Amino acid sequence: MELDLDLITGKNRKRKATEEAQVLPVFSLNELNEDLLERILAWLPTSSFFRLRSVCKRWSSIATSTTFQLACSQIPFRDPWFLMVDQELNQSVVFDATEWKWRNISHPYLMQDNLYPKSIPVASCGGLVCFRTISGNFIVSNPVTSVCRELPPATLSGGSQTLHAIAMNSSPKDQSYRVVLVFGELSKLAAKVFDASKGLWEDEVMLARKAGNSSETEFTSDEPLYFLSKSGDVVATNMQRSPSKQYSSVLINEDGEVVYFLSHTGTVVACNLADKTFIELPRLLPVYSEYSIDLVECQGEMSVVILSEFLESASLRVWRFSKEDRSWQQVAVMPPRMSHEFYGKKADVNCVSSADKIFICINSSEFSRHVICDIAANEWVELPQCHVNGQTREFMSALSFEPRVEASLCCIQGFRKALAIEGPPLRTNILLEAKFELHFSKNFYTNSV
Repeated sequence: MELDLDLITGKNRKRKATEEAQVLPVFSLNELNEDLLERILAWLPTSSFFRLRSVCKRWSSIATSTTFQLACSQIPFRDPWFLMVDQELNQSVVFDATEWKWRNISHPYLMQDNLYPKSIPVASCGGLVCFRTISGNFIVSNPVTSVCRELPPATLSGGSQTLHAIAMNSSPKDQSYRVVLVFGELSKLAAKVFDASKGLWEDEVMLARKAGNSSETEFTSDEPLYFLSKSGDVVATNMQRSPSKQYSSVLINEDGEVVYFLSHTGTVVACNLADKTFIELPRLLPVYSEYSIDLVECQGEMSVVILSEFLESASLRVWRFSKEDRSWQQVAVMPPRMSHEFYGKKADVNCVSSADKIFICINSSEFSRHVICDIAANEWVELPQCHVNGQTREFMSALSFEPRVEASLCCIQGFRKALAIEGPPLRTNILLEAKFELHFSKNFYTNSV
C-alpha cells in the first residue's frame, strides 16, 4: 500500500512539474540581436563552435564576422591545444585540453601544397605557432584557421651560425608578435628579433657574458666530455636532442625580456635582451650524470623538468631557480608508482606548458607516454593513447597554443610597411594572408581522432 501511494505521489509530482514547465516562456537564441549572440558564442570552446556552424546560415556567417573576432578577443584565456609532433614531422593531431580528446586539424595552406615539407614547429605564443623549414626560414601560422605567413629570411652575421633558441611573445594590445633568435657560440652570443608590427627583422644585438657568473665555465667548451655510465656504455655530455627539441626555449618578461635555453651540455642559459647580457645558471646535476632535461615557462617563471635515475628507480621532477640564493628548488615530483616504469628505458622528456600545467612527452625505443602535471595541485594525469585506424600513434614532442580564431599574423601597419620595402615574394605572401584573414579556410576541419 505504501508503494502504491509513493507511485501516485510521484506521478502527481511529475504532472505538476510538467504543468509548471509549460507555463515558463520559451527562449530562443534567434531572438537575440547579433551583438549579444556573438558575445555568447564567443564563450564556447573553439571546437564546439565550429561543430555548431552547421546549425544555420546565421551562425555560419558569424565565423567570418570581425565583430565576432573582437568578442573572442575579450575572452581572457582558453584551455590549450597541444600540437603533436611525430617522427615523420606530420603535425595533424592536437590534444584538446578542454574536452580531453585527440583531434585532427588541417595543415597550414603553405604546407598543404607541399611547398615546405617536413617543417618543424619550434615556438608558439597565444594562438600562433612558428615553424622552421628545411631551408631555415620561418612560417607563422594560426593552426585553427590554417592561415599562415612566411617571414622574410633572417640573415645572421658571420654566415653559418649555431642557432640555440627560437622563442616567441605577443602583444595583445597592438595585436602583434615577435620572433626571437639566439645564436653564436657560448662565449659570444647574439640575438635577432622579427617584429611583426614593423614587418622586418631588427638589427642583431650582441650579448655579453654577465660579470660575476658563477657557473661551471670549465664545461662550456665545444668539446664533449665522455664518461662511463652504470651499464658500461660510453656517454658524451653533449646532449643528443630531437629536431623538435633542438631549439627549446622560453621567453619571460622579468626585468626585461629574458630568453632561457639549454646549452649543448645541459646547462640553462639566460639571455637578457634589455641589458644585452647572458649568464649560465648553476648546474642542477653533476656533468657526468645521465638524465633528460627540458625547460618550460610555468606561472610566469622558468622551470626545468628532469628525468633521472637514482637507487634503482627513475624520478621525474620539476625544479624552479631561485634568484635570491641562486639555487634550484623542487616544486613537483611524479609519484614513484608512475615514474618507476621509466627506469632503465633511456627515456627522453619533451615538455611544454600552459598557465600552471605542464604537458610532458616521455619517449624511448620501448614506449611512449603523455602526461599532464598540474603544478599548483602537484597532480599527475596520464593521457589516453591516440589511436588512428586501430593503431596507437606515438609522438615525440608537443607545442601548446590557445585555439583562438581571432589570432592575427601581423598588424595592418606592419603589412603596409612591408609592402613598400620588401620584394615580390613577400608581397605575394601578404596578399594571400590578407585574403585568408577575411575568410576562414573552407578546408578547416576538427574532429575526434
